[in-house]
Amino acid sequence: MLDFFQNLNPILQALLATLFTWGMTALGAALVFATKTLNQRLLDSMLGFAGGVMIAASYWSLLAPAIEMSGNNAIGTWFPAAFGFLLGGVFIWGIDKILPHLHPNTSIGKAEGLLPNKRKRSTLLVLAITLHNIPEGLAVGIAFGALANGGTEGALIGAVTLALGIGIQNFPEGVAVSMPLRGEGMSRRKSFFYGQFSGMVEPIAAVIGAFAVAFVEPLLPYALSFAAGAMIFVVVEEVIPSSQEKGNKDLASMSLMFGFILMMILDVALG
Repeated sequence: MLDFFQNLNPILQALLATLFTWGMTALGAALVFATKTLNQRLLDSMLGFAGGVMIAASYWSLLAPAIEMSGNNAIGTWFPAAFGFLLGGVFIWGIDKILPHLHPNTSIGKAEGLLPNKRKRSTLLVLAITLHNIPEGLAVGIAFGALANGGTEGALIGAVTLALGIGIQNFPEGVAVSMPLRGEGMSRRKSFFYGQFSGMVEPIAAVIGAFAVAFVEPLLPYALSFAAGAMIFVVVEEVIPSSQEKGNKDLASMSLMFGFILMMILDVALG
């Protein structure tokens, strides 16, 4: 299976990998066909777990390779990773201020972005998850795009591991959109549609990221750290607060630890 995947174009690899991560979002959203509500403690633990996966992936799959690639930088080995990381956070911060969205577990009155109260709750929830699916898609695309510049089998395994980790944490994201909508009376079919729709941006972002770095090798360390900074901003600004707003702080925190450990094991053992 790995041999077949290795023979594909890196852009196609990124597309297939993010079709998997989108599918995991849809799988989480599909829980609405089984139940109308989900235990809040379970939802918060899933969000915390997702945050842990994203934090671990940001370092082992993105920042660490970026630093390794920066040994010949004139300013210093640290510069591409530091600059790209900060730029990624600023980029998502800017989108966060513009794109209308509503974080899971919050009321419509706490919607953010431009003219948020002019839009439906369903639209705002989808836009919130879409916001942090952008850096996830970019991260996978950049990881696979890097293979076009002579990546090793270990680098391929690392990119696959990153996609696997992001797919795992996409499951609760689909739940976090579809379940609140179902609980408010929306039909199962519509709740599922809105939940899975939030993951559609990942294949698009992945192709853009893979295409950009596959042909511009000097961009690689900056692009990898950019994706890491964007993901960390999303975790701190949205995922962790959403997991703790209902009072399950200890549970969410321990779930984050387990998510981090799982991603660390996958990356170190397989990469």
